[in-house]
Formats: sequence, C-alpha cells, structure tokens
Amino acid sequence: MSDQLTPHAPNLGSPPGARYVVLASRWNGAIVDALVDGARSAFAAHGAPASLLDVVRVPGAWELPVFAQHLAASGKYAAIIALGCVVRGETRHYEHVADECARGLMRVALDTGVPVLNGVLAVEDEADAWARAGGARGNKGADVALSAIAVAVQMQELQA
Repeated sequence: MSDQLTPHAPNLGSPPGARYVVLASRWNGAIVDALVDGARSAFAAHGAPASLLDVVRVPGAWELPVFAQHLAASGKYAAIIALGCVVRGETRHYEHVADECARGLMRVALDTGVPVLNGVLAVEDEADAWARAGGARGNKGADVALSAIAVAVQMQELQA
C-alpha cells in the first residue's frame, strides 16, 4: 500500500475509470462556484476527465448530506465531495448548519462506505471565504478534489 501518498503529491493520478461527483450548494453561490472551479481544475490535472465528473447543485449546505446519501446509494462514485459556504451571522443558525452538515456527511460515509469529503467552508466573514476559494489560503475545492483522488487510489489498493 502507498503510505507515501498525500493529497498534494505531484504524481497523484486518479484511478482509470474512477467517477466522482461534486455536490455544490447554491447558497453563497459565487464563492461556491470558485470552489467548484478549483475542484474541476484539480480533477482534470490529475487524470479525472470531465466526462467522469458530475456536478450536482443543491439549495444549501443543510441539504448536502441527503443528496450525498442518495448519490452514495447509486454505487456510481469512487468519492463524493461536498462544497458549500456557511458564513457566521448574528444568530446560532451558523453553528447548526455547519455542524449538522459535517455530521451528516460523515454519517453518509460511514453508513455507505463511500468516501464523502467535506469541503464546506465555515467562516467568520465573506473575506475569510474568498481567501479559501482561490485567495491567499488557496482553493479548498481543489484541495478536497485532490483528497478525493487520494482516497480513491487508496480504496482501490485496499480492494486489490
């Protein structure tokens, strides 16, 4: 098994035929679009052609787990990545959405055995979000896509 494999390895390549799905929240759409663009670029740069990448838009971060569960049950995907952006506001709504989204995504992964990677930003303000969507802190959509490829490689190795 490849214990040297990291999500940022320059020679990381998607397993042949591995299919991925990006679940993308429509809430905070411009930020999430930048994350999706980063994910698409990372998948393409590491051997996952656009024909093997589906993008499914959902209303918000709260809905990501139920769509992840539905797509995991299809058996079509090597990994699912969830992208969204939850910005702290004046109420506790931020904590409910961000925490329960993360918990739901983990539950889907554990219940189905399909890797579900959490690329939902939970940030203090819009500037923090932009810093993580292609700004000073990189693009978390790209980072999560690379992690999805690394997981797909390792899962394939475990099945061999």
